[in-house]
Amino acid sequence: MDVLTTLLGILEKDYKIAPDYLDPQAQLSALGIDSLGLLELMFKIEDTFHLKIPGDPPTNLMTIQDLCRYIELLVASQQGHSGDARQSGAKS
Repeated sequence: MDVLTTLLGILEKDYKIAPDYLDPQAQLSALGIDSLGLLELMFKIEDTFHLKIPGDPPTNLMTIQDLCRYIELLVASQQGHSGDARQSGAKS
């Protein structure tokens, strides 16, 4: 699953943002996504990517690209934990 493409799809479909505005460098605030909107977006991200976002989202998520990198890090870290669990289970 390509994170950027999926994220852009969420923004277009659920936030009704025209594709012309969905540049990775676009500021979330310029797209009308404020702090409450970001929290709502995080719930959609959790559902779409099957992630658990720990605590509040970081305050440095300013652009679509920032958000994409954050999701990629979460995916990588959570896949790593599930891989560790499988390996631990295999050793037992």
